[in-house]
Amino acid sequence: MSAVPPPISPVHEESLLVGTAHGQVRGTWERDVAVFRGIPYAAAPVGARRFRAPEPPEPWEGVRDALAFGPTAPKRPYSPPLDRLLPDPEVDGDDWLNLNVWTPSPAAAGLPVLVWIHGGSLLHGSSSVPLYDGTAFARDGVVLVSVNYRLGIEGFGVFPDAPANRGLLDQLAALTWVRDNIAAFGGDPDLVTVCGESAGAISIAALLAAPRAAGLFRRAVLQSGAPNALPPDTARRTTELIAKRLGVPATAAALAAVDPEALLAAQTEVTAGGSPLTGGNSFQIVVDGDLLPRDPLAALLDGAASEVDLLMGSNSEEYRLWFVPSGLTERLSRTGLRLALLKFGVPRATARTYRANRPGATPGELLGALATDLLLRVPLNRVADARVGAPGSTRLYEFGWPSPVLGLGACHALEIGFVFDALDRPDAVALAGRDAPQELADAMHTAWVRFAATGDPGWPVWDASRPVMGFGPGAPALVHAPRDDELGGWAPYRKTH
Repeated sequence: MSAVPPPISPVHEESLLVGTAHGQVRGTWERDVAVFRGIPYAAAPVGARRFRAPEPPEPWEGVRDALAFGPTAPKRPYSPPLDRLLPDPEVDGDDWLNLNVWTPSPAAAGLPVLVWIHGGSLLHGSSSVPLYDGTAFARDGVVLVSVNYRLGIEGFGVFPDAPANRGLLDQLAALTWVRDNIAAFGGDPDLVTVCGESAGAISIAALLAAPRAAGLFRRAVLQSGAPNALPPDTARRTTELIAKRLGVPATAAALAAVDPEALLAAQTEVTAGGSPLTGGNSFQIVVDGDLLPRDPLAALLDGAASEVDLLMGSNSEEYRLWFVPSGLTERLSRTGLRLALLKFGVPRATARTYRANRPGATPGELLGALATDLLLRVPLNRVADARVGAPGSTRLYEFGWPSPVLGLGACHALEIGFVFDALDRPDAVALAGRDAPQELADAMHTAWVRFAATGDPGWPVWDASRPVMGFGPGAPALVHAPRDDELGGWAPYRKTH
């Protein structure tokens, strides 16, 4: 197994030019790292291309400046109070389908590549979020690529007259661009790791199950997102509610004629009030019979992408990002908890186990712990179990360092600043405070660099002993079968645990 590549000392050319398949781009040196921003990987999805699958960008003559982040897909900021915790920059323009590259030097060769797919419930986010700065990865010998893709109804609305999963097709087009162009930036197209958090991880799970994505990446990292997709008839409901609110048919042709701001306003109204844990109207990846022939969880359990190395995990208290700022941890009553347990189909014995392991927990905290495991830890463990002995390795982690900010604890998205070694970024400080442990960021970032470079982040592969690397609350430590008494209470595990 090869060693992690050492940091590269770049030669600072006066003009930083790189040739791509569509034309030359000019980047810039920042903190001894070469950075290229806003490179189009597909044509602007507007006009006649709206609601279509992505198409190649038009080649350009001369040199295109790649000095600033490209336009972001149409979206609205997170609703209060999450808007204070999750900055979501907007960049005007139509060329939403763009990406950014951080590299030690375009003169390098054969470097591992990490492609970052952002989260945001398929409604929010972009590659221009400050926390996703790829400097630390490039400093440590990894080419970091971050990607924009279509969001909301533009990317995931379900229509009878347009292809489904357009945002996922965008991600596929970006990975194809990486395969065809990344060598010019010093990367190895055969050493690509795709990495994402939340909706980004859910997208990657779908790509793992998509035959068309085979061969575009060698490794994958799923942070706080598990395989999930809906049949078209179910996924279509959000699109139909938006069309009804606007008084038009639920077709791509009809909605393309609606004023974009009115469409975005209707989308925001229809999807307001829900969360990934509590539900509500949302956009989801669709089992469309084309890009995604079958449910991605079922496909992975049956051996899809068994040759791909996987690193998967979640945070100990994912739910606190949604429950704490909204007051649900304190507001939920025992009656509300009972109704929620019925809705989720949680066995009584399972609920008793969680309650016994958390003396003093409020009903909201118990519901959050149960929902977190149902939606994340249970399916990720099932995928890991199914891959024991597969050609590709499987490793699991859990992030457990508790943020002191607002009592958020080890909440959703908190680990990103540690993975990117960017604890000084304002958006990392917003979630983690100013005294987050740098040594934990060092350990976590190093593990991700090692995984991208070698496939081994530094702990054993998943087997019957169920090893999980815990990042916090103290020093990183390997734990075997953590909280397996809780995991064994869920239906998929009752016969075997």
